[in-house]
Amino acid sequence: MNVTASVGAESYMLLALVHDQTRLNARIVASNWIFDAVELIGPRLIATLAHDPLNTAPGSRPKPLVAAEAPATGGLVNGEEARLLTVLGHAELYSLRINVGRQRLFLLFSAAEPGRIDAAALAAAQMKCCYALSQIPQLLAEASLQDPLSDRERECLFWVSEGKTTDEIAVILGVSSNTVNSYITHAIQKFSASNRAMAIATAIRSGII
Repeated sequence: MNVTASVGAESYMLLALVHDQTRLNARIVASNWIFDAVELIGPRLIATLAHDPLNTAPGSRPKPLVAAEAPATGGLVNGEEARLLTVLGHAELYSLRINVGRQRLFLLFSAAEPGRIDAAALAAAQMKCCYALSQIPQLLAEASLQDPLSDRERECLFWVSEGKTTDEIAVILGVSSNTVNSYITHAIQKFSASNRAMAIATAIRSGII
């Protein structure tokens, strides 16, 4: 709440993004949003608000979502959703990525009036939250994103996303090519994906790699 006030925001929501079949969903870790607002907006729209193109990585310039302008700015939310956000007191929102070890959390700051949040203060607030939450990873483990991949599966998927071939990944990890293919196949199955590209896209959207 202190950090929220320091940037001029009125509301905050710390959340993890989870992959639910073919869509993103939100798992709320902490928030001061009223319960009815969360229920009305729903986890899928909340996940959309947290995710690209609105989301800002540490060190990047934050971009606001102004609900009244949303239908004309790439269709992130439609007109009905924009009106709902405004009525519920979230007329302006910023989404910040919070890195906590391997975990990728997302922090929404919002205000009832556009222009109220101090964009210049968000970078410091973002780094403060990254640092503070990194001190309590065990408290976030159950509430935040549950990573379905093993360490090896995650490593293999990461190297595939970096453009490495199966043979190159085998050399990097010191295992056989068949073992690499096995790890990647398991990762694809866990994400219910149809191919490597879909599995990589899911892992990136969910903050796993």
